[in-house]
Amino acid sequence: MPLSDRERKVLEELELDLASEDPRLARQLSSGSVGQSFRARSYFGAMSFLIGVVLLIAGIAAQIILVGIGGFLLMGTGSYLLVERGLAGRFAGPKPTKHA
Repeated sequence: MPLSDRERKVLEELELDLASEDPRLARQLSSGSVGQSFRARSYFGAMSFLIGVVLLIAGIAAQIILVGIGGFLLMGTGSYLLVERGLAGRFAGPKPTKHA
């Protein structure tokens, strides 16, 4: 179903507002590179977290403190990579708006 003229105009206005407020984000969205970096970071974070859990359990079971500490640090790094994107925008506060 094609867009109506009004919907097309509103969409163009939104694109222009985005380009004027955050040109870097507008370039990333138009190039399609945002999704790729998000997927790579999520995959690396999840794998780091899972390997960290295995190392932590193995370190505790074998009573090797350094392996357990390394696993804990790897878990922390993996969980940071997984949630960092979502929390960064949540605590940044509201963006100032332009009043025309």
